[in-house]
Amino acid sequence: MDETCQPITLYVDADACPVKPEIYRVAERHGVRVFVVSNAFLMVPQSPLIERVVVSDGFDAADDWIAERAGRGSIVVTADIPLASRCVKAGAEVIGPTGKPFTQASIGMALATRNLMEDLRAMGEVTGGPRPFSPKDRSAFLSALDVAINRLKRAGFGAGVP
Repeated sequence: MDETCQPITLYVDADACPVKPEIYRVAERHGVRVFVVSNAFLMVPQSPLIERVVVSDGFDAADDWIAERAGRGSIVVTADIPLASRCVKAGAEVIGPTGKPFTQASIGMALATRNLMEDLRAMGEVTGGPRPFSPKDRSAFLSALDVAINRLKRAGFGAGVP
């Protein structure tokens, strides 16, 4: 099948995602299929466009499930930098919950920063955590998701369930 006939698919790394309600609203508005992937049962709206996927609690099981399916015509929502890297390499659009897009140009620096912070934490350095999620982050996310969906539609990808 010609990839431009394929529907847009949205994959959500859902266990710690603060923008799930926003994703559901935008997906319904655009007619985009959503897979909400987690290690535990999560409530999702009853909709033919939204599917809950519960994976094993194995290390990176949700990440592996998403990465195996993400590619051109899909959008991945995650704060997990290694998962974002895998999905960007597969050709997917990747957006963090704060609206920050991960691209071929930005993912290398994001991985390097993550690895540096991990090394500092391992050496006992106090590095703090991420700043609290804000209404500005929510707004930036909504805008970035809308932009990504519209970019894929302009590229010929469609809406709805295949």
